[in-house]
Amino acid sequence: MNRVEEIKIERKRLKHEYGEFYDKVLEILFRNDPIGINFEINTDEYEPETGTILPRLKEARSPEDLQKIIHQEFIRWFGADIAGSKAEYTTIAQEIWDAYKKHAI
Repeated sequence: MNRVEEIKIERKRLKHEYGEFYDKVLEILFRNDPIGINFEINTDEYEPETGTILPRLKEARSPEDLQKIIHQEFIRWFGADIAGSKAEYTTIAQEIWDAYKKHAI
């Protein structure tokens, strides 16, 4: 199995595990567009980041913890220069936190 197939299988597993919440996180990232890649037609653009943020949700005890996790993942994916400051992820973290609490995963 090649890397592309592994990624597709993992995304499918995460979508199954998290259900609607997976789509909600993806939507929140796309709408807030922290690195400026929302071109209105590429709604799946933040799938890789969603796939690495979701498994780490269990580490978060607050929106601030989640903000740190999200920022770390964006640095991992894009580097510190493109990811920007942690402060830029406040709204995203709060929205994902609120959705997380509603879905009680």
